[in-house]
Amino acid sequence: MPDLVAALSLDAHHSESHLSTARVWPSISVVMPVLNEAKHLAESVGEILAQQYAGEVELIVCLGPSRDGTELVAHRLAAADPRIKLVRNPTGKTPAGLNIGLLAASHDIVARVDGHGVLRAGYLEQAVLLLEATGAANVGGLMLAVGQTGFERAVAKAYCSPVGLGGGTFHVGGTAGPAESVYLGVFRREVLQRLGGFNEHYHRAQDWELNHRIRQAGELVWFSPDLGVTYRPRSSWMELVRQFHATGRWRREVIRQYPGTVSPRYLAPPLAVCGILAGMTAGVVGLLTGVTLLTWGWVVPAAYAAGVLVASLVEGRSQGWRARAWLPVVLATIHLSWGAGFAFGRRPGDLSRPCAG
Repeated sequence: MPDLVAALSLDAHHSESHLSTARVWPSISVVMPVLNEAKHLAESVGEILAQQYAGEVELIVCLGPSRDGTELVAHRLAAADPRIKLVRNPTGKTPAGLNIGLLAASHDIVARVDGHGVLRAGYLEQAVLLLEATGAANVGGLMLAVGQTGFERAVAKAYCSPVGLGGGTFHVGGTAGPAESVYLGVFRREVLQRLGGFNEHYHRAQDWELNHRIRQAGELVWFSPDLGVTYRPRSSWMELVRQFHATGRWRREVIRQYPGTVSPRYLAPPLAVCGILAGMTAGVVGLLTGVTLLTWGWVVPAAYAAGVLVASLVEGRSQGWRARAWLPVVLATIHLSWGAGFAFGRRPGDLSRPCAG
């Protein structure tokens, strides 16, 4: 394995990268499901089309029923560049859009990009080189969370912190190598078709679920910190609550279908929520009944709050004062919304089969 990782050093091929036309570069289909992305769509599309990739690139934008002018932006962009193909995604759900885009794709390599994602320079070329060097079915890299307001910067910091989202490599970084999952990804289309594409039951966590099936099929998922895509975090507290409540609910669904994937990282938020609720309940009963022992239940939420404050002080040292002020709220929101969704969220409907192919 060390020899393979060394062989994948991007420094070794920089001399043949952007200006090299001696080799034939495979064509790439970029699939982008969009819903209410008018704010970021033009930037995201622009960075994809500006990739200095020597092969052919097509961009398939899968239009959900947006309410913010996304469709007008998409039609304007498509009219200006023939590489953009627009297709309909009537449900607006991400996995359905990805499958529709996969069916519309013309090429054997398929890259997934979100409507608010911005590719690093050289992303497509580096991904192709990694696919060839590793034989992987999917390669991907870092989620580079970037915020503009103090609240968004606090969310971005939580995303790339072990005390925020638990330390996954595509959040906090790590060495190149086989991975459980990666952010977005660049796939071999043949593998996606053979496995049935994205499972449309999973409105969230569909990327993790697909990568799990890829690995179960004996294929390789490869992480490289040299690949990165900018992510725009939620801009309001209520949006963050809804996002992570849904994330926790869908993570429980993944574990229900794949019990062997349970880990302490996924169980920590619901255990924290249950512990805090139990401690607060005991504390209230103790105050009402005068049972001193029960009042010690307040120690649990107090200890959690203290832990969040200490973690925020440590993790927020490089942030501006607005982001530092928001960080304890953001960390607690992520933990407790995820935990409540996992422990108490409504279970989704029956599983549907993967639908592309």
